[in-house]
Amino acid sequence: MQEYYYQLVVKVSSHHSLFSDFLSDTTPVGFEEIDGGFIVRSEDELDTIIWGLEQFTEALQKALSQTIELECIQTKEQNSDWVTSYQQSIQPLEIDKFYIHPTWNKPSETLINIAIDPALAFGTGHHPTTASALRAISKYVKEGDSVLDVGCGSGILSMAAMKLGAIVDACDTDPISVENSLVNATLNELEYANIWEGSSSVVNKQYDFVVANIVADVLTFIASDLKKAMKKDAILVLSGILDKYETKVLNFYKDCELVEKITQDEWITLILKLK
Repeated sequence: MQEYYYQLVVKVSSHHSLFSDFLSDTTPVGFEEIDGGFIVRSEDELDTIIWGLEQFTEALQKALSQTIELECIQTKEQNSDWVTSYQQSIQPLEIDKFYIHPTWNKPSETLINIAIDPALAFGTGHHPTTASALRAISKYVKEGDSVLDVGCGSGILSMAAMKLGAIVDACDTDPISVENSLVNATLNELEYANIWEGSSSVVNKQYDFVVANIVADVLTFIASDLKKAMKKDAILVLSGILDKYETKVLNFYKDCELVEKITQDEWITLILKLK
């Protein structure tokens, strides 16, 4: 262990969940969520992460036409067992049938356990879009269902479906996400039927259940691919939608019936069926 480590305290005035997603996707180390921000710790200097946060804030302000205040304070600290302290700060999460926890926490004796460690994007279940998608999976996926997870990320949605007895295919355009999904599946003693780096456009079969937890613009762009992948009575779950983009997304799915809508904070998850 080195004598010193670097600590970065990040404070944001709004859109905390978007910054959490950004850090999950870009930081090679875990981070701690605090009121109004985050703490990142590393044995290496964190200047690159600060630069990335500044660029992300600037892009977000332009996209949303809003002012977002960002404060980054990096300090050099005397090293102690902060890894243990960080691990103790990670709390398991119960979402309907599922119990999401790091490997150092005891599994649940009553719920379906999904283990994900911080270095492998633990925390995705805490985001409203992921939590809502997990609720949809808990309610609608049945044993033996064929499932397609588009934009699988850490693989948490895929694993939830597999834990319910589904046969899962998955894809992501990010190779690191595909790698993490495979590692997490192995950690949970699960196996994908098929997983690939790329989009859903290459799919040549139909599924009982299709889920895509991405962003609104991508959900509109791939609408035809998602619907093509659905069986006649299939369930389609669209997550990652800010409430102000709900109508925009639904305009691309007019040939679908809205079965249910799950809302949490400023986020919406849509559950659809083909008409």
